[in-house]
Amino acid sequence: MKKNITVVIHTYNEEKNIEECTKSAKLLTDDIILIDTESSDKTVSIAKSLGVKTFVFKRSFYVEPSRKFGIEKAGGEWVFILDADERMTKELAKEIKFELQENINVTYFKIPRKNIFAGKKWLRYGGWYPDMQMRLIKKSAFIDWPAIIHATPKIEGEMGYLSEPFLHLFHPNLDNMVTKTAMYEEIESELLYKAGIIPRTRTFFRKFLGELDRRMILKMGFLDGTIGVIEAIYQAFSKTITYLFVYEKHKKSSSH
Repeated sequence: MKKNITVVIHTYNEEKNIEECTKSAKLLTDDIILIDTESSDKTVSIAKSLGVKTFVFKRSFYVEPSRKFGIEKAGGEWVFILDADERMTKELAKEIKFELQENINVTYFKIPRKNIFAGKKWLRYGGWYPDMQMRLIKKSAFIDWPAIIHATPKIEGEMGYLSEPFLHLFHPNLDNMVTKTAMYEEIESELLYKAGIIPRTRTFFRKFLGELDRRMILKMGFLDGTIGVIEAIYQAFSKTITYLFVYEKHKKSSSH
């Protein structure tokens, strides 16, 4: 029996990505819906022109708050979650269709993700691969997706693994890297601040050097060449910025 699959695409101002993302999703199914978080560009109109059913969800600076909403709106027995800067592949679509027929007891799958820098360089090292993501879910087994950044969904049943990856076109350029750092690290720092974490001077050195060592040496990020080195330094910088933000929040709090 053929399993009905819905691809759920989450967007915010993704007019440059939505067409290619949608076309890649059609490798798996024609049942595609868009969950848009109040875009101000042409994202929604482009999606509609491609025959995609669209829903609007309140704007959030990260995607997790809209995940549960998207799964609930999906009409398929199975849901594949795709972000606008990600792409389905023919090989993965073929594997999904096969595995849903064969693994009848599995209710969700983890799938490897290829992180591709600037649309060109696949980062194989530095801890960037296989970057397993929980993206294929049987709707009847889904329980919840906490509205917390980087939260893991709650799903009943048995987990399976797929071998073919999907693509993630992350960090199209250095400007994008820095912009995202300011946004995401502010969110992360707020969570740490509320948890009572108080950074000391040594914390900044420990976080920077620890992450640099992990990405560059332990995970051999240097084997990805210049881009691998840039990403290792960037991740160390990003981790440090989070704790600098936490420090700043405590300073502001104590001055009031």
